[in-house]
Amino acid sequence: MTDSVATTARASARAEMTQRIKQAAREHLAVDGANLSLRAVARDLGVVSSAVYRYFASRDELLTALILDGYASLGDAAERAEAAVPRRDLAGRWIALGRGVRDWALANPHEYALLYGSPVPGYAAPQDTVGPASRPVLVMVEIMRDAVAAGVPIPAGPRLPRAVRADLERLQDDPAFSGVPPAMFARGMTAWAQLFGALSFELFGRLTNAIEAYEAYFDYQLRAMAAYLGL
Repeated sequence: MTDSVATTARASARAEMTQRIKQAAREHLAVDGANLSLRAVARDLGVVSSAVYRYFASRDELLTALILDGYASLGDAAERAEAAVPRRDLAGRWIALGRGVRDWALANPHEYALLYGSPVPGYAAPQDTVGPASRPVLVMVEIMRDAVAAGVPIPAGPRLPRAVRADLERLQDDPAFSGVPPAMFARGMTAWAQLFGALSFELFGRLTNAIEAYEAYFDYQLRAMAAYLGL
């Protein structure tokens, strides 16, 4: 066996084991939430714990890998859903984005809980999770940019407090969030928080005994936020 073939075989074996570890960890999420144990993962895989530590040095490193995978999967779903709608249909793009997020969350409830549920005690997400987490947000920002370019007026509403305006202007120093007036950007952030609040209420059982038509209710809220954004 040549050195290059051996290197490729080792890389392939490492990639396969990495995926096995992450899949076992996802299965633990379904049972134990984010209370992951590398020893428990190793036990499920039938290997000694030191074998798992060769791939992930700590619980936090494994959690970060799962979080990055979750954000990547959610970002793909959100971008794919929104891209299927004609560019001029601003409200349709927003609604498709929201439905794409919900469809992903319903298909991956434990990963959603890891990303948007209660913080994991003792865990602080590293900076390299910020970019992947922003992908669905950037889709919304692009919709708002297109609304501004199309001359869509910003609906009248409460005056934006000076401190909030300063916060938004600081955020918009990042080119990824620029090109949207602060008043419109503020409405976008409100709509985004409302979208995930509605989805969390549904997934975490806060609508039990109140709403039965979950999908219709979620669509109603998406349309309400489309009107709020002036789309």
